[in-house]
Amino acid sequence: MIVDASALLAILLDEPDAERFAEALAAASRLHISVVNWLEVAINVDGLDAARPIHRFEALVDLLKIRIEPVSTAQGRLARRAYQDFGKGRHPARLNLGDCFAYALAMEMGLPLLFKGNDFALTDVTSAL
Repeated sequence: MIVDASALLAILLDEPDAERFAEALAAASRLHISVVNWLEVAINVDGLDAARPIHRFEALVDLLKIRIEPVSTAQGRLARRAYQDFGKGRHPARLNLGDCFAYALAMEMGLPLLFKGNDFALTDVTSAL
């Protein structure tokens, strides 16, 4: 399963649907996140005043053995195509930069994507939920 930043942030920020995402992560046999999405989560939690989410982020990635995947040239091309097809100002999905890299990794690896929100539901990526 590929993990989008939105799913991890839901857990780390104790959002109402956090348990749903935690259960999905716990049930998965393999977890991957693009380094772009890993950085997206890190930037969000590092910007908080509380240290708790920062430490929980590192612990969660380690505990679940989420593999942080580097960006390949092929992923860059897939991300570009995702933006062309589903990007902000082009399509109702309104994918941003981070979204495009989550999409690219899911498509390249042929794995479902765990995400929060409706943006990816408007694309051709397979949902993990």
